[in-house]
Amino acid sequence: KPRSYTRDPAPLVSLSAQFSQKVVYPSIYKAAKMMQQRPGVMVVNTQTKREHGRKVQLGNVQASKAVADIIRTCLGPRAMLKMLMDPMAGIVMTNDGNAILREIVVSHPAAKSMIEIARTQDEEVGDGTTSVIILAGEMMAVSQRFLEQNMHPTQIVAAYGMALEDICNFSEQISVPINTANRDEMERVVKSCLGTKMMSKWSDLAVKIALDAVSTVTVVDQGKTEIDIKRFAKVEKIPGGQISDSRVLTGVMFNKDITHQRMRRRIENPRILLLDCSLEYKKGESQTNLEIVKEEDWDQILKLEEDYIERMCEDIIKFKPDVVITEKGVSDLAQHYFVRAGITALRRLRKSDNLRVARASGATIVHRPEEIQESDIGTGCGLFEVRKFGDEYYTFVEECTSPKACTILLRGASKDVLMEVERNLLDAMNVARNVCQNPRLMPGGGASEMAIAKLLADKAKTIEGVKQWPYAAVGAALEVIPRTLIQNCGANTIRVLTQLRAKHASGAEGAGTFGVDGDSGKLVDMHQLGVWEPYAVKVQTFKTSIETAMMLLRIDDIVSGVKRDMDGYGAQPQQPQQQQQPEGGAEPEAPDHQH
Repeated sequence: KPRSYTRDPAPLVSLSAQFSQKVVYPSIYKAAKMMQQRPGVMVVNTQTKREHGRKVQLGNVQASKAVADIIRTCLGPRAMLKMLMDPMAGIVMTNDGNAILREIVVSHPAAKSMIEIARTQDEEVGDGTTSVIILAGEMMAVSQRFLEQNMHPTQIVAAYGMALEDICNFSEQISVPINTANRDEMERVVKSCLGTKMMSKWSDLAVKIALDAVSTVTVVDQGKTEIDIKRFAKVEKIPGGQISDSRVLTGVMFNKDITHQRMRRRIENPRILLLDCSLEYKKGESQTNLEIVKEEDWDQILKLEEDYIERMCEDIIKFKPDVVITEKGVSDLAQHYFVRAGITALRRLRKSDNLRVARASGATIVHRPEEIQESDIGTGCGLFEVRKFGDEYYTFVEECTSPKACTILLRGASKDVLMEVERNLLDAMNVARNVCQNPRLMPGGGASEMAIAKLLADKAKTIEGVKQWPYAAVGAALEVIPRTLIQNCGANTIRVLTQLRAKHASGAEGAGTFGVDGDSGKLVDMHQLGVWEPYAVKVQTFKTSIETAMMLLRIDDIVSGVKRDMDGYGAQPQQPQQQQQPEGGAEPEAPDHQH
């Protein structure tokens, strides 16, 4: 360079501008000028935000990993609890994956899909919500390497589909049948479910409650087993007392008191009548006007109402029930007739509670008093009693001969503890239900995942083409369950996981049931430790996690901010019109409504 150019940069600048415009890029320069002159065409609304291509796919992977990392420490018997505050300033303390994620508000669409699968898992099998999120996050994480290597997502999804089909077949091979009539075997299964929950300290009590409740609500009709926990096994939480005071009633209870103080609060072997109609004078649905000419007419109208109620009560009293329970109101006059006849009445019971009382006592819900028959009266109850807990009165319908509905009475120190105990019990009851409906078990503690991972790794060598690598990656992703168990109990992750891989790779007899003891972090034979998981829960976890990963990998475009106005799709918001100031400098009139 000449020395003069270094002192004065102006010639350099003009020279570089001259080269860039006329010598180096003449075609690009002309194209840019033409683009400036040609008007652009806007297809998508300018207010929408659009992302597409590899950026979206990698963003979905990162979002899935972030959701999985939230609850990674909630897996296993050494799981940590999460404390969450809901919008109403209530506190939730739990290690249940679904309960945690439903309190968290996320904005990324992939993260919302991950939270949705926890809810699906909870509704379908009731357990394994934490595992399914961790596994889905890992399935997305192992696909990142293939996306960065420019492998087409369709190839990855096809390999994942092949792996899922083989996982279901392998799961059936390594599962073992169970005799549901054997109480000891069922207790071991439910206890292994409760081992990761807060109720593990009272596991014997919780196992007894869960199995008693499930056996109570089990109904076999025409060779088909129906177990409806949600409708017929109600959990009633009463703060106070100790958790050890919790029990399953041989009947039902609900938070109601008698309608009149002179009615009986304790009746042995009661005859129970259930109604879903009102024991009051029926008012017209539309507005009714009466024109009264004489004073006697008013008395006659009142007498008509009283006669109507008296006639209803006579239809009930002639069947001599001891307890009348209705879902609607009971008038003061009807209470008077019932007290004279020695009948106890309860009103405004919820429909769900009324159905449980019907199943427990053998009664039939009647819709009109004049249609009552002797067969509608429930005689299967041994004791009707109203008891007081704290400031509340609770009605007990118990000592039933063959109840097909039950209430689980939970006692505990505080409301937060009771909420967590209820979640744990529901998981335990769902596990018992799943085993009764599909009596097959798989070894827990990560043993099933490691056994399936080994089988997938062996089969991956026989697959031709690029699908071999994503197929093998699914097997590697399954190792996240034993790895997380080791991490959460503070053991040496690399050493224990290497030993576990070597144990399963050896192919020795019984090696397929070796897993990680979640308390100590050591290798243990799950058959001897007695940690088993229901086949239905395990397979549902694999299906949900892999299918979610396949769905998210197919996404290559995210359009956000789409508005649907009444005027039309994507309409632009109207700009406020500026008011013109009138002549003479007067202030403009204020509008009637200021927004």
